Amino acid sequence: MKPVIVVHGGAGRIFKEREEGSRSGVRRAALKGYSILKRGGTALDAVEEAVAVMEDDPHFNAGCGSVLNEKGEVEMDAIIMDGKNLASGAVSAVKCIANPIKLSRLIMEKTDHMLLTDQGAFAFAKAMGFPEVPGEKLVTERSLDRWKKNLEADSNPQEFQKDLGTVGAVAIDSAGNVACATSTGGLTNKLVGRVGDTACTGSGGYADNNVGATSTTGHGESIMKVVLARLVLYHMEQGKSPQDAADIALDYMKTRVGGLGGVIVISHTGDWAARFSTKQMAWATVKDDLLQCGVYAGERHEQSAEEALSTMGS
Repeated sequence: MKPVIVVHGGAGRIFKEREEGSRSGVRRAALKGYSILKRGGTALDAVEEAVAVMEDDPHFNAGCGSVLNEKGEVEMDAIIMDGKNLASGAVSAVKCIANPIKLSRLIMEKTDHMLLTDQGAFAFAKAMGFPEVPGEKLVTERSLDRWKKNLEADSNPQEFQKDLGTVGAVAIDSAGNVACATSTGGLTNKLVGRVGDTACTGSGGYADNNVGATSTTGHGESIMKVVLARLVLYHMEQGKSPQDAADIALDYMKTRVGGLGGVIVISHTGDWAARFSTKQMAWATVKDDLLQCGVYAGERHEQSAEEALSTMGS
């Protein structure tokens, strides 16, 4: 099996001045994941590392750069899933952790549970010697500005929700195993303790070697109502291509509950798609040593992975 990776940097509206940063961020993440796959690494390692790259990138709403809740704090959700045995690990409402996706992997491998939340997740991280970071280290000036703006009497927080920026990755490795990973800071000015779709199996992501893997982004509550990640795979089980399955599922979410979003999908045969019903979604993929990426519908830049790696200096 030829290894393939697809990543997204969130569906929504990407402001002009942030477009280039989003583009180079998803490219860097895809190249990181692909370099792991090329060395014979697992799909699980590839998606974890690709997402960690984006968690460390302040352009995205995950890890450093996460949006703030109503109290001005960062609370993050993440999930990782192994298509081989349907094992999964997730965290919700975690603070003071730079890479929630890595903590999710530990939960999957070191506990009998699938999801740990808030204080429990933090206590587990501590027990595992997982590095803690001061909360303010994850707060960017941009997130702080937006939080303050939303506190103004005439603000419209809904307007800011369009600029989402959840991150995710799906991959298939040379052994034919698939995996997915998704990570987010959630919604701007959300209630304390709000958990979105990302941490929920079947909503924020799903991976099954028999079908494929998907990672979602967009309006979390809408995604949860239709269990979007699993819905995409259901349509693939019915014989649809990754692209058609994604389009049908996104269209259903839009018509049924009025929700917009995006998905990246990979099938168990290595076919892939990156589809969205929002204005934009930053995405990138590497297959057959060809890097492709885009932000707008219909946009597709191509470059050899080798050339891209040399220009990015990674």
